[in-house]
Amino acid sequence: MNYKKSILLTTAIFALNAAHAEHKDRLEHVQVWAEKKDSRAANYTNPTSVLTPEDLTSVNIATTEDLVKYEPSLIIRRRFIGDSNGTLGMRGSNMFQTSRSMVFADGVPLHYFLQSRWNGAPRWTMVSASEIAQVEVIYGPFSAEYSGNAMGGVVLIETAIPQEQELHLDASYFVQDFDAYGFDDSVSGFKTFASYGDKVGDLSYYISYNHLENESQPQSFYYGGGSSGGGTPVSGAIRSNDERGNSRLFFGDTGIIDSTTDNVKFKLGYDWANWSALLNLAFEDRNSVADSPNSYLRDASGNTVWSGNFSQNGQEFSVPSSRLNVSEQDRESLSIGLRIKGELTEQLRLEANLSQFDILEDETRSSATNPNNPSFNGSGEVLDYDDTGWKTAEIKLIASDILGEGLDIIAGLRHEQYRLNTAVYDSDNYAAGSKTAKTSASGGETQINAAFVQLNWDINSHWNASIGGRYEEFESQNGYFTSDDPATPQLDELAVPGNKESQFSPKFSVGFTPDNPWTLRYSLAKAYRFPIIEELFSQYQAYNAISQSNPDLKPEDGLHHNIMIQRDISGGYLRVNLFAETIKDVIESQATVLPGGSSVRTFVPVDEVEIQGIELIANIMDVLPKLDIRFNATYIDSEIVENAADTSLEGNTFTRMPEWRANLMATYRLNPAWDIGGTVQYASDSFGRLDNTDREDNVFSAQDGYLRFGLKSGYLINDNTHVSVGIDNLTDEIAYVAHPWPGRSLYLNISYDL
Repeated sequence: MNYKKSILLTTAIFALNAAHAEHKDRLEHVQVWAEKKDSRAANYTNPTSVLTPEDLTSVNIATTEDLVKYEPSLIIRRRFIGDSNGTLGMRGSNMFQTSRSMVFADGVPLHYFLQSRWNGAPRWTMVSASEIAQVEVIYGPFSAEYSGNAMGGVVLIETAIPQEQELHLDASYFVQDFDAYGFDDSVSGFKTFASYGDKVGDLSYYISYNHLENESQPQSFYYGGGSSGGGTPVSGAIRSNDERGNSRLFFGDTGIIDSTTDNVKFKLGYDWANWSALLNLAFEDRNSVADSPNSYLRDASGNTVWSGNFSQNGQEFSVPSSRLNVSEQDRESLSIGLRIKGELTEQLRLEANLSQFDILEDETRSSATNPNNPSFNGSGEVLDYDDTGWKTAEIKLIASDILGEGLDIIAGLRHEQYRLNTAVYDSDNYAAGSKTAKTSASGGETQINAAFVQLNWDINSHWNASIGGRYEEFESQNGYFTSDDPATPQLDELAVPGNKESQFSPKFSVGFTPDNPWTLRYSLAKAYRFPIIEELFSQYQAYNAISQSNPDLKPEDGLHHNIMIQRDISGGYLRVNLFAETIKDVIESQATVLPGGSSVRTFVPVDEVEIQGIELIANIMDVLPKLDIRFNATYIDSEIVENAADTSLEGNTFTRMPEWRANLMATYRLNPAWDIGGTVQYASDSFGRLDNTDREDNVFSAQDGYLRFGLKSGYLINDNTHVSVGIDNLTDEIAYVAHPWPGRSLYLNISYDL
């Protein structure tokens, strides 16, 4: 479908009062396992934000990440619908510091504490957007219940389990036009979802299937490196600057990437006496094919050329043979979670959570050259993850009024165990996944044991306080990497020493309510974020990437403050958060891009980074008759204040930290069946390099600011059927977060409930 046809179809659907896909009545027939919260009440004393389906009417939702992308001080780097690298950044933790934010669904971890940067994105697709009943965002590590991985914050997703028979079907179509460098085309995709559930006696069950297919715009654009001369004359290379302002000749791009994700979910709930249990099983099957890279280069006869030494208008440059290769990834994952909770006495409750996540298969097959290259012979490389995953177990007791009225205690124990194993193979037949010879391998294990306690005290009608602490023991072990010693016939495996460390993180908060409707709260927390396996042990070399780990890394050491001032108003609240963070031994993963597009990645600590910020939040239902708004704006000042290894970085702005972010969601209820809404998303530009030399805007590899507008309208045709239409990035702004954000995108959706 071309863009003009899309606009015509959009106009027609708006004229027909097309509407949103969320059926608000569905929540009347489901159970939310956590405490069900109403975001309109605005009576929370901690830095939190709550979302229910009625708050998301104006959001074009395709995948789970879409639910939180307009929340305060939060960024999702989802480059296209179906992107497996949808990293999450919150407050003073940027989108590549993925181990500083946590995501749970029904108590099951979705965060991925095995790898970092783009590989460390939460496994969003283990939960379908269509099954979610409530989302709570908690900012900062101010609760003893969460580890130092909550330096940025925590996203708590609660899905629903039916209380009566229900069937839900929905389907979505999306399309975008994209034009940058040598690519100009439309890409599209679709999603289908089906679920069925019921409650029979005390037993509830739910099964769902989610299928997503989508084409992405090109994710990388390549420029040539230096050449020794004598290159073949070509045309077609596009002259543009790189992110540091250097003039380059861009010779190609990754082309369209086809992604397919299937998710099967089964939930089983059982209630007895004052106890409940919920079993969660989720299986993901993902396939990603990058088999259509584009070369812009043509020789004197007009033939496409794919690699070699070239010259254009007197400028010499080279294209590595592997740069425009093709690849395919197959990934299968299984998540199992069990939650049990109930009352031991009238004042004492227990909750236990068990989870296990296993990568059943994760294999990427890459060709040595492009299949259209005359030198292509079917050889290539295979990257394989084996015996990789994690296990967690947690038990906590909640005692209410146990030492006096208004005095609650939460105490618990938690165990986490992680393992990662990566191997790279030369392949005589990459398409078949032949593993001819292992060229590198690395891996290891980590585990954390923790104990926590927190006392919450309602002192009187005006004052309340919270004090707690978390003790953690960290251990890394069984680390290894391979080295090719010419004196031995085989690939040699070298052991890496492990480490043990323990830390205690105190927490404190005090709140004052002088007179309704005002609330003031000051929170203080210490937090330690221990290094993950990739940072400690991952050593490998593939065609276009080299990774160097650091087994001696110390934990990140953070001191966090938050002052909240809130005024409750009719239909919502106004809130200001002032926050400050001082983080020592910041583990920064830097990737140096080499000419031709290859990269070298290292994990190097920065001695100290300071961040100060302010959040302005206004969430109001019926701010005008029938008009709801959710608005937030954040200012952040981030600075590298100490770095003994390279003092020239001191005083620089830390990476991927825009000074300003702002979001607006507005919904107007034309009548009970028809809503229309709009969104605005803004961010100022930032830096991707610690030396802050990447100052060029609107080029590949830049960290651009953006201003994106969205529209959505929805109509309830009858009690069972809903339709919606929407547009994101209405002005078709092309901006980059290293890779390009999507262009103007159209969404169509229809759903049916029975």
